[in-house]
Formats: sequence, structure tokens, C-alpha cells
Amino acid sequence: MKILGLTGGMGMGKSTVASMLRRAGVAVFDADAIVHALQAPGGAALPRIAQLVPQAVTAGRLDRPVLRQAVLAHPALLKKLEAIMHPLVRRARTGFLRRSRLQGATCVVLDIPLLFETGADRLCSRVAVVSAPPWVQRRRVAHRRNMPPPQARRLIACQMRDARRVQKADTVIRTGLSMKETERQVRRFIRSLRA
Repeated sequence: MKILGLTGGMGMGKSTVASMLRRAGVAVFDADAIVHALQAPGGAALPRIAQLVPQAVTAGRLDRPVLRQAVLAHPALLKKLEAIMHPLVRRARTGFLRRSRLQGATCVVLDIPLLFETGADRLCSRVAVVSAPPWVQRRRVAHRRNMPPPQARRLIACQMRDARRVQKADTVIRTGLSMKETERQVRRFIRSLRA
């Protein structure tokens, strides 16, 4: 089974590319969806997050803006949160790969924002990085997360630089031009996978 990595910073268009891959019939492991489920009411990570940042959990629900503010105010919190989340996401990823093998999948995609940072790229035969111009990324992050541009810039700065991701990629899918152009690049990527 061929394992492909898909990654990119926030606001780069990675979720859009992952959706296009799914529509083309490729099984995609969505690390963001797993994280949301783990942090949802009753999720395995929520009690530990509540211990670490009590003000971010109210009535059994995670208040993401409060957690984001806490991380921006105390950057060391990010490593502690990752220590909670990464093992749980790894366990889910292992289950996905096992099920995919049992189902006879020939190709799967690991859609993981922190693919390089967590070393998950070592599982992949190829890695595609989704990239967009910095101004597009900043605009998308500010709009989607409903935050002022300076805060969006600070949040983006917490991640691996886009240039570093691009340097480590086997394939770069550039967004920010048009949806049609993104689709063209994804189709070309899928053809290369099936070649």
C-alpha cells in the first residue's frame, strides 16, 4: 500500500486539496478531524486539556479562542498540548492504516498539518505540500478564525515556515490562484500516484 503525506500550514488550502483527493476515491486520514473529535465533549483529550488550561474548558466544552489566546500568551503551552494530542492522533493513524490494508487499499493519504514536525513523513513514500502566497494565507486565517490580522500573523508564526515545508516536499500544490488551477494540479498529482 502506498502511503502519501499531505501537509501545509493553516490557511494554505490543504483541506480543499484533501476533499478533492477524497472525491477522486483516495482514502484520506484527516488529522484535524481526529483532533476535533478528541477535543469534543467526551473526547479522550478534553480532561487533560482541562487540567492544563482550566479556563479553556467550560461545561465540558473546549473554548478554542480561549485556548488559542493562552497559547499565544504562553508559547510553552503548545508543546504541552502536543504531548497530549500527538500520541492519541498516532493511535488513530495506526488504526486507519491497519483498516486500509485490510480493505485492500492500494493508496492512502495522511493529511497531517504537523507531518514533518511529528516525523510522520517517514511513513510516506511521497509528500505533497499545499502552499499559497503569504498574503493569501494571512487573509484566509484571519477570515476563517474571525481574528484580527496581527493575531493571525502571530498564529502563523507558531508553525513551521512555508519555505521549509516546500523545501522538504516531493510535490508542491499551489493554491491562491483559482479553484480550477488547484483542481488541475490535484488531477496531475493523482495521475502521478496511479502511474
